[in-house]
Amino acid sequence: MDSDAYVSCERLDFHSGDTIDRRYVINRSLGEGAFGIVYRVTDSDGRIFALKLLKLWTIEASERRKLISRFDMEYETAQIPSEYLVRSHAKGSVGGNPYFVMDCVDGGNLLDAAEQKRIDMARAASQILLGLRDIHSCGKVHRDLKPENVLVSRGGDIRLTDFGISGDRNNRMTARGPLGTPKEMFGTFGYMPPEQINPRRGNATVLPTTDIYSFGVMMYFLLTADMPFGRLESHQDLPQYIENAKHDRWNREALLNADNGQKWLPLIDGCLKPDYTQRLQSADAALSLLPTDIAPPEKQQPVNAIVNGTLLRIMQGEEHGKVYRLNDLIDGVRRVITIGRQSVDTHNTIEIRETLSTFVSRRHCTLEYNTDARQWFLRDGQWDRNSASGWQPSLNGTFVNSADATTSGIALHCGDIVSIGDVKLRVEGY
Repeated sequence: MDSDAYVSCERLDFHSGDTIDRRYVINRSLGEGAFGIVYRVTDSDGRIFALKLLKLWTIEASERRKLISRFDMEYETAQIPSEYLVRSHAKGSVGGNPYFVMDCVDGGNLLDAAEQKRIDMARAASQILLGLRDIHSCGKVHRDLKPENVLVSRGGDIRLTDFGISGDRNNRMTARGPLGTPKEMFGTFGYMPPEQINPRRGNATVLPTTDIYSFGVMMYFLLTADMPFGRLESHQDLPQYIENAKHDRWNREALLNADNGQKWLPLIDGCLKPDYTQRLQSADAALSLLPTDIAPPEKQQPVNAIVNGTLLRIMQGEEHGKVYRLNDLIDGVRRVITIGRQSVDTHNTIEIRETLSTFVSRRHCTLEYNTDARQWFLRDGQWDRNSASGWQPSLNGTFVNSADATTSGIALHCGDIVSIGDVKLRVEGY
């Protein structure tokens, strides 16, 4: 989808019975947020879908390209093959405003289902985690997991949705201030981990542990009808809530008083650790602590075993789908590959295009092949001969899955996700 095509757009006002793009007849509106509106539609074959339309006319011209990029990313995430995600099927534009169509899940959201006591909580938690596992294995992070973004089918099955920026008007993007800040803040504050609210060097990159934390908050809320770190009814409550979250002060007593609360304690405690390095590191780790007699699902098999060599595939970023065959990028003597932001004054073996954000350093990280171990190792930073200290770390860190690669390095395996700022690459074999 070419972002430039949507700089100019029309204001649209659709109603029941109208046709979008001469293909989809609107049945009714399903919901509207600050940047998007979702309709229940029927196509020419009588099939029912949900259609999400980006209200580009409400966006300042300077912000439109970034919003379209996020919208495209949401569409791509919703194409991940998973029975636990709301799948996207087609996309287009109307009046210069992008849209895509997706599955229509007709049982309401998880909050409604929990209030009506028509779900099994352990089963729902298991399916949510399986959905997160599918997202994370493809280099994506949901970033806004909450009950309203979990849909329930009439049969009680769970589907994750809203992987982008077109939902709730109150918590997606703050207004641009006089100096251009603050910029973007994704997610609802009550479900956001400390490192997402106040990002610093080394944790500005969004990792799978962000979703694990949000999952813990969500399950606590569904089990107790309260938020874990105190009252959160107005902006006045927010500073104390955030302070409690930073210091691991959550209301364990309320959980223990809930139905089967004792059984949920190890899982939720592992999710809510304020230090993301101490938190449960993956959906598989969380699945192993589910309070259920059902055996946890098997772990995923590695992606494409190495036969001839190793490659990196961009799973999220401006060059989505681009592939780098590492063996083709090295010579016979010095088996080192440098990675950094595309720049006119810096050369890297792999140059990452980044025009919508500035999280990738010009000299971000280094790949080194160990001949004895026959394995690639990833180190944060690069050697800078012009620097007195020599090795220079990146500004925002380099991560493999949820682990910090550090300057010492970490071994890469098939299926690993490498996070370099907002860009994520998957390690595969060929």
